[in-house]
Amino acid sequence: MSNYLAEQIMAENSQDFELIKNFLDGDESSFNRLLKKYQEKIYWQARRMAGNHVDADEIVQEVLLVMYNKLNTFKFESSLYSWIYRITATRSINYIKKRDIKKIFSLDALINKKDDKKSFETNIEEEEQLNLIKKKLQMIPPKQREVFIMRSFDDLSYDEIAEITGKSVGALKANYFHALNKLKEIIKNEK
Repeated sequence: MSNYLAEQIMAENSQDFELIKNFLDGDESSFNRLLKKYQEKIYWQARRMAGNHVDADEIVQEVLLVMYNKLNTFKFESSLYSWIYRITATRSINYIKKRDIKKIFSLDALINKKDDKKSFETNIEEEEQLNLIKKKLQMIPPKQREVFIMRSFDDLSYDEIAEITGKSVGALKANYFHALNKLKEIIKNEK
């Protein structure tokens, strides 16, 4: 890691730690600033895990409530984002387990697209491909899906995922390998 990148991470962590301290001292606006900084990341992580906007929105609300109630338990042993990511992953998996219903993929991403350069047909094709990937991801176990999403979509290293999940790098690699093989099998069987 370059010195510049390391300095940026330390500065960001320092800002987060200051906001946490201020919130714990009674400054509600500090919590709102943390929300503003991380809410979109939480949403997209939950969205990739749950597969749709409605469930992701529910998960985000749960995560924010946990953050608000448990921020005083944050031990400053990792970055705040790692802590939040871990909460989001856990809440996502628990939410998915509670719901044993078929996932419905909405077209909200298509409706909200503001890319005038692409034709409507191109947008629909991209949305259909994305929905197919999401459906296939929903067919693999949640823990394998979590690792696959963190590696493939969030571009996290195994070390970063290990810090977030508390699992060994070896176990994470095995989960990723199994997820990849299951996805290949699903795709092969659909042809």
